[in-house]
Amino acid sequence: MSATDNDPSPPESDAQRFTTLWEAYAGRVLAYALRHTDRDLAQEVVSETFLIAWRRLAHVPGEPLPWLLVVARNTLHNQRRSSYRQALLRDEVTHLHQALATAPGAEDVITDRAEVLAALAALTATEREALLLIAWDGLSPVEAAKVAGCSVPTFHVPLFRARRRLQSHDQASELPQPQTLLTPGSPA
Repeated sequence: MSATDNDPSPPESDAQRFTTLWEAYAGRVLAYALRHTDRDLAQEVVSETFLIAWRRLAHVPGEPLPWLLVVARNTLHNQRRSSYRQALLRDEVTHLHQALATAPGAEDVITDRAEVLAALAALTATEREALLLIAWDGLSPVEAAKVAGCSVPTFHVPLFRARRRLQSHDQASELPQPQTLLTPGSPA
């Protein structure tokens, strides 16, 4: 018996193993992907699946097809989530463009902003905080009282005073109503 009879065959190199995986399973992974998406995305799924297989070649089991199909399924899920997020972002950008198209001109906003800031500065710190918790942060009086660390009836006192002072300031200087303190989309 010679020494070469006892030696197992030399280990396959990573490149050779990957090439073997590609040649044996790329078509089957593509067929799987085509059942779940269009041709262009299916090609991307195959590419991503085999990129992951290359990076994790040491973890690819002896029977690689189920593992490759799980990677392909996860890649499809990731693409769907990404497409969903992109669609949401597109919708949000469209909504913002529509909102900006109907927004007042910058000079109007600057004038209104300066007047509102002046009116807010005229309030006491407690009154200003009470008003901003409601108008800016969109909290209910119960929630705002918790944030302020007081009871709801106690919270209503500076809120009432702030609103009354803003109304009197508004009547004196034709200031915009406190609703201008709200950000677009915040509850009144």
